[in-house]
This record gives sequence, C-alpha cells and structure tokens, in this order.
Amino acid sequence: MPNGYSKVTWVEHAEYEESQVHQLYCPLLSSGMAFGAQRWVATLQCQCECLAILMSSTVPTRDHTGITAGGRRNMLKLAQRITDNFYAGVCVSSVHKWNKLNVGHVDEDVRVMTRKSVDILSNGGPMQEMSHIAKGQDHGNCVSLLLASAMNSNQSSMLILQETCIDAAGLLVVSAPVDIPAMHVAMNGGDSTYVALLPSGFAIVPDGPPGSRGGPTSMGGSLLSVAFQILVNSLPTAKVTVESVETVNNLISCTVQKIKAAFQCES
Repeated sequence: MPNGYSKVTWVEHAEYEESQVHQLYCPLLSSGMAFGAQRWVATLQCQCECLAILMSSTVPTRDHTGITAGGRRNMLKLAQRITDNFYAGVCVSSVHKWNKLNVGHVDEDVRVMTRKSVDILSNGGPMQEMSHIAKGQDHGNCVSLLLASAMNSNQSSMLILQETCIDAAGLLVVSAPVDIPAMHVAMNGGDSTYVALLPSGFAIVPDGPPGSRGGPTSMGGSLLSVAFQILVNSLPTAKVTVESVETVNNLISCTVQKIKAAFQCES
C-alpha cells in the first residue's frame, strides 16, 4: 500500500456438524467468534509479538536462575510445545477418542481419553517463580518457570513450566512438570527437544457475543474447559481404574471451584 503497510484479505471457510456441537457452544459458533476474524486476528497478534521477542537480540525477563539468552528462547519454544500438546490432548481425532465412563461414584458426564505417554506430575506444595519471560505487551502473556517445593520428606522439589495467554478471543493457562536435568540443559541453550511434556490447564472463552444474554449491554457468560493429563501407570497395557477416575474427577471439580472463586462467579 502507499503508506508502506500491507493489506491482507483473509477468507476463512469452516464446516461443522451442528448436531454434534454441545448446546453451550452453539451461540459461540453461530456468532462467528469461534472461527471468525476476531479469533484469528487476536491469535495472529499474539503470535507476532512472540515471534518478535524470539528474533530479538534481547528477551525481556526477570529470573533468579542466570538463564542464558538461548535458554530463554528454549523456554518460549517449550511453552509453544506445551500449548500444542494441550490442544492435541483435548481435541477429538480418529485415533484418540473420548469414551464416556460410568464407574464408581462418578455421577456426572465424565469422559476419558487414554494415551501411551511417559512423564511426571506434581500436585500441591508452595510455588516460587524462578523465571518470568514476557511474550507481548499484555502482562498476562508470559512464560514462567515455577519451583514446586516438597511438602514433606517423601517428596522432591519439581520444576513446572507454565504459559499464560490472554487476548480478545479468550484466556489460556497451561503448565507441565519438567525434568530438572533436561530443563537445565535447555536453560543453558542446549537441545530442548528431549524435555518431556505432559501439559494440563484450562481455557476460558466467551459463550457468545456481548449482549447475547440479558440485553445489548450484557457481557454474557464464559465457557470453561479444564483438562488434566496425568500418568497413572507406566505400563502401556494398563487399564484405567475406578480410583484413578474418581481422583481426576475430584481434582477437576476442585479446580473448577477455585477458578470460579478467583473470578468471583456465583454460578
């Protein structure tokens, strides 16, 4: 264009089977917010800001680890892997399908997807932020390296890599425990492809356009998706037990309640 900028026209075609969509997500899809320009532009903006940081000679950070510039870039790349793996874990495909469970004392509509994976997970304990890397102008877009201190002598400390993303399309918080020796190699600029990741987290998106519920000035509600990927057995032939399902169900219920309390939600 004459002013030196580029003008891009983007036409997005998306097809989905309405009968297969949960009723809670119908307003979001019919409004165009799920696959429309607002989501794509917001995603592109966040990605451009992240790429600008990756290509920059200096990466804005605050940490207590003496991490190298190459290590900071490795952390950003690992964060992208965490997000990709999280979405791959919650999306249905022809290979990995969700199966409804009716076991134990679980009365809700609980569905489980099993995969063959090796990783570790820590639950509970005080957290300390060891490193914080900004991914964009919004302070909510960042990558953090957290130290989960042991709660008792039978547990060991653990590093957790977390990514938070917020834009006009929604909010995403994803984290994964990381192997300490492998993470030390990555933070020193070494190869980060050997860092095993099993991410968990949650995403919040609007349930429709503003005013879709309660009049033109109403902001409507939100849709919360929570997912935990937990290694319950290292044997590839192992079956999901009732105890494991009840543990995960209680964990998800507790997490949802804490998120609602943090946002001061009444329902």
